[in-house]
Amino acid sequence: MKHLTEDPQHRVEDRDGMRVEWNAPIRARDGLILRADIFRPLADGAFPVLLSYGPYGKGLAFQEGYPSAWNAMAAKHPDVVAGSSNLYQNWEVADPEKWVPDGYVLVRVDSRGCGRSPGYVSHFSPEETDDLYDCIEWAASQPWSSGKVGLSGVSYYGINQWHVASLRPPSLAAMCVWEGAADSYRDMTHHGGILSTFWANWYDIQVKSVQHGLGERGPRSRVTGETVCGPETLDEAELARNRCDYGGDIRSHPLDDDYHRVRTGRFDEITVPLLSAGNWGGQGLHLRGNVEGYIRSESTQKWLELHGLEHWTEYYTDYGVRLQKQFFGHFLKGEDTGWTARKPVILKVRHVDGFEEREEAAWPLPSTEWTRLYLDFAGRYLSADPVPNAEPLSFDALGEGVTFLSAPFERDTEFTGPSAAGLRVSSSTSDADLFLVLRLYDPSGEEKVFMGAIDPHAPLTMGWLRASHRRLDPALSTPWRPYHTHDEEWKLTSGEAVDLDVELWPTSIVVPAGWRIGLTVKGCDYVTSRPTGARLGHFRNEMTGCGPFLHDDPDNRPADVFGGTTTLHGAASILLPRIPR
Repeated sequence: MKHLTEDPQHRVEDRDGMRVEWNAPIRARDGLILRADIFRPLADGAFPVLLSYGPYGKGLAFQEGYPSAWNAMAAKHPDVVAGSSNLYQNWEVADPEKWVPDGYVLVRVDSRGCGRSPGYVSHFSPEETDDLYDCIEWAASQPWSSGKVGLSGVSYYGINQWHVASLRPPSLAAMCVWEGAADSYRDMTHHGGILSTFWANWYDIQVKSVQHGLGERGPRSRVTGETVCGPETLDEAELARNRCDYGGDIRSHPLDDDYHRVRTGRFDEITVPLLSAGNWGGQGLHLRGNVEGYIRSESTQKWLELHGLEHWTEYYTDYGVRLQKQFFGHFLKGEDTGWTARKPVILKVRHVDGFEEREEAAWPLPSTEWTRLYLDFAGRYLSADPVPNAEPLSFDALGEGVTFLSAPFERDTEFTGPSAAGLRVSSSTSDADLFLVLRLYDPSGEEKVFMGAIDPHAPLTMGWLRASHRRLDPALSTPWRPYHTHDEEWKLTSGEAVDLDVELWPTSIVVPAGWRIGLTVKGCDYVTSRPTGARLGHFRNEMTGCGPFLHDDPDNRPADVFGGTTTLHGAASILLPRIPR
């Protein structure tokens, strides 16, 4: 059954046990009409809403827009595709066929300038945040809505949840931030002050390809047959006028200024019940933000969940869907799902061959025994005892650096939580970039790599710091998570040593007896020791250990500044979160 409306883009039809509205109009506060697809039960009634707002084109099928990611996920995790026709699968948002039968309405909104929503593309801007606020309140006021709105989605659809929650929309009842960064500067664009080239490439490949106005030059919906990017086709000049230069904008803001601050959640204003779900392999984008958002938000009802697998996968697995339904069932439907009996921290502790589910009372874990290992420059060891290191250790500032290995562990040993390194460093130039990599080695000396959120050859974790960005915020820093202000540069004097506190992103591993851990201090991105050949269709580079989160912009790292010699001096150490087994 189909229903036409006075709006030529807006249609309603009943199909596959759902009432579907295509391109429903939502008027933003500045008068712009945003377009949404709505999936709701056939029965009359008022239902809670799960809403997402983002730039990937709501009419573009997951299978067609991201075939390599979809095919790998479907092959490895058959539960993802089971119980659904998968006709309505969309990149990084919920499958309506798994939610509408349980009495939810799903609303997918094309962000301004993308898909079927006109306007100017400006990612994570205050205008987008206002749009999301307006969409929440619009959805709550509809006759099919119970008035309770939840936010759901992966990555982009999680990042903007931190932003809008800071504004406290009255109808926002709960949010699930699934692998969504929280800090525009530290999590996303500048790791330790070093520019990540990911975003410029992401913008070219994943956003410009579904910009509103591509019309007939863009993709078509496999469900409706209509153009994903709107009914009109604009020329290249007009398309360019309708979008920001996101990569250029990021490069032009090398410090944490107002540009980044308005694109970062104000955690002291976030009070909504939340579930923040991160990925152990998410170094370079989301993991840090999931943890920071959980710790620093003012919500009294909040949970942190940490898992593995690929970036998008666990959201769609039976495990992920059950977790989300238990959370939203409690906060949006008032059901006794058992959610409040859960402890605040839900973990899939990582082993070399899988995961162990466990719940904890807090983050960092209350049982943490903070363990400091010391870098022995002469022997290249990680020592349990302090090492004064009378002789300094130098390496090529853009090179592979040096690796320090622990002794083999006598018994299985768990490390779960944040880490930090303390180094004393000098440079032959006016600055230096430090790349730290925590690694795992089997008894034969071969490195064990893991399925990261993006890269299938990821180490345990990574950390970064530009020496001139070493200034700490004393109010936010802790021994296990130094917090840098990134608001001014403290240049080096050639040959003069300074102290650096380097944040390593959280990790989890149960190190088997007889295995070792290693810490590499180097001057460039980590590359696995083996050839990979691994690629994903929506990223430009081969997956060699860091995924697409590289730091290879020559203008950001000119050789005359960052290509000298870096030297380590005196006592140096890493603080690790050992958990008693």
